[in-house]
Amino acid sequence: MSLEPKHIIKYLEKSTVEKNRSELINLAIKRIDQLCFETCQIDRVVCTLTPMCNRRYLLNLRLMNGVEKIPDFCYGIQKNTVLRDFRNKTVIYRPNDVYLYMEDFFDIYFHGDYRKLSRFIAKNQWDKACKILDDRILYQNEDFEYNHHENFLIIKYEEKIHILYINEGLTLCNAHRESIQSLELLKGLCELYSKIYFPDVEIRLKKNKYVIIKTIIPKDVLSNISNEINPEMELSKSDSYFWNTFDEDLKSLSLFCSKIKLYFDLYDNLSLKLYLNLKTNHFSSDGRQLPFRYRDLRWVINFIYSLYNDFYILWL
Repeated sequence: MSLEPKHIIKYLEKSTVEKNRSELINLAIKRIDQLCFETCQIDRVVCTLTPMCNRRYLLNLRLMNGVEKIPDFCYGIQKNTVLRDFRNKTVIYRPNDVYLYMEDFFDIYFHGDYRKLSRFIAKNQWDKACKILDDRILYQNEDFEYNHHENFLIIKYEEKIHILYINEGLTLCNAHRESIQSLELLKGLCELYSKIYFPDVEIRLKKNKYVIIKTIIPKDVLSNISNEINPEMELSKSDSYFWNTFDEDLKSLSLFCSKIKLYFDLYDNLSLKLYLNLKTNHFSSDGRQLPFRYRDLRWVINFIYSLYNDFYILWL
């Protein structure tokens, strides 16, 4: 049996000889540097069309860890790929979960104002920065929204989500498979979607343990659900959903929510609370609990959006 990745991982986990661990890691670093700065980048056709690391993950590794030395040509290709995707031009691959420096992201999405935006945010002048962002929404009539916090700025452009980490000066573009890094960020994402799609839904952070999304199904909707159904009945929309689909939706959501609470409030509305944190109820093949990712949040948002539009706002 030849040496396999799992053997190296096991050795790093169990070895107590720090010198040996360091030498092994340094061998890997040396090989990565050789790949990035010599083998791949030196052949610009290869680096452009078929980079030797899948979707430039080694470049992202450097950026997300604040490594100053990066392969400049490779980074330029990454920025250009995000730019072409933004302009709906052909790209070799969709630039999901890729990192750019924040100023370069502004250069793509806010070209005329990117220097001012970078300067205002660097100086914590959020009133001026938000004026530029608000003007973009007001005058250019684009599918664009944002939510900001002292540590991050979330930008939604069409269906894409971008996370700008203020302190690091870094942007996660087209967030999809990456895990959500903090409850504050998760709350900010939920608030952004709430502002756009379901403004009456309550979002709050509880004891730095959960983000809670609370909505209701009004008693008027509940009163119109049939007590029983039979195959010959022509089902109403509410009957069809609550008899056939609602339970399955809750089961699917249970894979992403820490817990789900259903109860009747003082006004006989059915209240629904979804408790989210940074872990899902999915597990890897080796038993690890998988993190809550940006794409996982879409399941939750779509569920709340459907309830809100089909069984809430029509009854206001």
